Amino acid sequence: MPYASTPARSPRRRRPRHSVGVAVVSVVAALVAGFMAWPGAEQADAAPSTGGKKAAAVSSITAEKAAAPSAFVHPGVTVSRGQLDFAREKVTAGAQPWKSAYGQMTGSTYASLSRTPKPRAVVECGSYSDPNHGCTDEREDAIAAYTTALAWYITRDERYAKKSIELMDAWSAVLKDHTNSNAPLQTGWAGSSWPRAAEIIKHTYTGTWANSGRFATMLRGVYLPEIINGSNSNGNWELSMMEAAIGISVFLEDKASYDKAMATFRTRTAAYVYLASDGALPKTVPSQHLDTREKIVKYWQGQGTFTTGLTQETCRDFTHTGYGLSAISHVAETSRIQGEDLYGTDVGERLRQGLGFQATYELGEAPPASLCKGTVHRGLGPVTEVGYNALAGRLGHAMTNTRKLTERNRPAGSNNLFVAWETLTHAGNPR
Repeated sequence: MPYASTPARSPRRRRPRHSVGVAVVSVVAALVAGFMAWPGAEQADAAPSTGGKKAAAVSSITAEKAAAPSAFVHPGVTVSRGQLDFAREKVTAGAQPWKSAYGQMTGSTYASLSRTPKPRAVVECGSYSDPNHGCTDEREDAIAAYTTALAWYITRDERYAKKSIELMDAWSAVLKDHTNSNAPLQTGWAGSSWPRAAEIIKHTYTGTWANSGRFATMLRGVYLPEIINGSNSNGNWELSMMEAAIGISVFLEDKASYDKAMATFRTRTAAYVYLASDGALPKTVPSQHLDTREKIVKYWQGQGTFTTGLTQETCRDFTHTGYGLSAISHVAETSRIQGEDLYGTDVGERLRQGLGFQATYELGEAPPASLCKGTVHRGLGPVTEVGYNALAGRLGHAMTNTRKLTERNRPAGSNNLFVAWETLTHAGNPR
């Protein structure tokens, strides 16, 4: 799977990175644009009209600071103990779609008990996986650790727990750095899967994990510094990086890092999915200095007409858009487990509209000429299950197109980057 591209850089460490700010930065548009309804918009998960058709200045974001919980909940990264219990009950009862989702997971190479980890001291990842020195190995070993942790919980077969531990121990004994231009994104992707696995093993496995402290040291020393200060690249980068930072912070019980990552996440989410209430132009991340309409349109892949649910990468392709939407749903789910339900905030509304908008065209509707010049590149990936369950299942929103797409794609597998087995863990899960 290709990475989001950036110019090649020397494989050296880049410390420190510029922090993505959360203060208000006043910027003024050179031009203003009116809103325009697109064919298919009503078939997306449309929000009530908020007006906003008058001219408005380019707006930037003031992110609300989301406080870390007074006490972290474990396991609490993307999936809770209650959700794990629900999945286990359904699989044990042979209920669908959980039974087929579990069979898909255990039939994958990620669940293999004969898997041999492939750690290395330095993982070097260039633009579009060139070079690829350990990048695929690291991501897939991290997914395998999560997969076998899930298999342990559902079966209580200790072999799976021990395999998950073996994978985590192998990497924590060796890994020292990520280098080259895609290092931040690679770190974000692998760093999203590792804490999911670690949370399940540390907080549910009844055996011993002697090297859990060393694994925590790896997350704190190798992963967190690479991602915590964010990225000014395409939005899926920073969203994935903040997903990893938040998950790692939960495992480490690091409240300061959790707060910092959550603030950056709120800022980036508002700049990634457009709502009519944002004004004539999308919100921006202050540190990117997108202070004219021309700059914003260029950053939004040349798209100059904005409507609710459009994302910053829709006109690039749906695959990268799916990365961003998936990261938003994962962070919202983790935050809910930790006591703050972002689904009821603008984060949830942006996720709902983003899923619905993309689902409309992913299902086959032809885009109008005003959207991406009449051509979209489909391939959203297995990314709708978590958000759909929360927004339609728990909150009761009508999400017709998202429902159709979610059900069509079941059981949702893995994108081999940082998404895995979400029909199993989240389909119809009320907990």
